[in-house]
Amino acid sequence: MFADAVDACRIPYVVRLADNVHAVVYRLMKLLPAHHILRNARDQGRLGDGVTVVETTSGTFGLALAMECAISGHRLVLVSDPVVDARLRRRLEHLGAEVVIVHERAPGGGYQATRLARVAEIQATLPATFCPEQYSNPDNPGSYALAAELLTEQLGQIDCLVGSVGSGGSMCGTTRYLRQANPELTAIGVDTHRSVLFGQRDGHRVLRGLGNSLLPPNLDHGQFDEVHWLGAADAFTATRRLYREHALFMGPTSGAAYQVGSWWGRRNPGARTVIILPDEGYRYQDTVYDDAWLAANGCDPGARPGSPREVAVPEDAEREWCRMAWARRSLDEVVPGALLKGARS
Repeated sequence: MFADAVDACRIPYVVRLADNVHAVVYRLMKLLPAHHILRNARDQGRLGDGVTVVETTSGTFGLALAMECAISGHRLVLVSDPVVDARLRRRLEHLGAEVVIVHERAPGGGYQATRLARVAEIQATLPATFCPEQYSNPDNPGSYALAAELLTEQLGQIDCLVGSVGSGGSMCGTTRYLRQANPELTAIGVDTHRSVLFGQRDGHRVLRGLGNSLLPPNLDHGQFDEVHWLGAADAFTATRRLYREHALFMGPTSGAAYQVGSWWGRRNPGARTVIILPDEGYRYQDTVYDDAWLAANGCDPGARPGSPREVAVPEDAEREWCRMAWARRSLDEVVPGALLKGARS
């Protein structure tokens, strides 16, 4: 049955990459929060028959919702922007989702702010809707208890967790549950340049799937011990290396996490490191896995820095791979007044 296939895609598996480094590998990570959010909404009476699901997405959370709604029979309207991958859009529409594209970037919030406004407009025109609100719904990080349980059962104590950050759900949720067994767990967040998540100014980002133009409420900065910023070339090169060395055919969000996690594991051979790999590589066959495309876009795989440059403040992390000791502080402790400067606008 279709539902059985979706269930199989939702559960990750664990792979050993080195003596002390493992990866938790998802076929489609966003199925975990999508399933959890929709199930809880049904149990609470907010997602009955005839209710339309409306959400903003430019990535795989939309695909996860489309798969879940195809099973349940709920109408699904997804609001995205021109950055959405054409192949992904076709997959969404083949599953029955209606995709609405916004074309204007809002000052201080980019496409994301425009998309959120459009979601509200659509909801106002429909008699009954439910918005999963992946960026603020606590069921998003709450869904990753399953992943934490799986890791603990298979590996025992985890000393370091490394993952890319977008909505904040996977890293904050998995970290929170793993720290119930090991409060000293080191959590390392991977962001990209010109993302507001960890105190930088919003701007154009080539690397997609991580970073954000708005601060999601599900992002708990106090969970993180370190933050790394990577550019597209580093992430793309690491993605190809992950495939060549471990036959894991993943996307660049996974490559970015692998770059940081494998580095940290080498520096800490006595610690057990787990890297979150959230996305498969099939959407990137014509880009990241195409040498001609990489060369044409100035991201030709080659020798890249073997270690990050240390920075003291987020604004100093420019272009190259950079690392900062975050020390489980709030954003305002690291960048005083950041919230007042429009990071949430």
